[in-house]
Amino acid sequence: MLPNDPVMLLSFINMKLRDQYDSLDSLCDDFNVSKEEVIKKLKTIDYIYDNEKNQFK
Repeated sequence: MLPNDPVMLLSFINMKLRDQYDSLDSLCDDFNVSKEEVIKKLKTIDYIYDNEKNQFK
C-alpha cells in the first residue's frame, strides 16, 4: 500500500524508483496502482515525473 500523504508518497516513490524499479510503470504494476493517479497526486505538490532520471522532481 502506498502512502496517502503526497509528501510521504514522493519520498516513498523516489526511494523505490532509485533502489528497485527501472520505471514508474513497473512500480505501479507491482503495487497495483494507477500511474495517472500517482502523477496527479504528486503534481499537487508541484512534482513531475522525469523519465530520463526515473524520479519525480
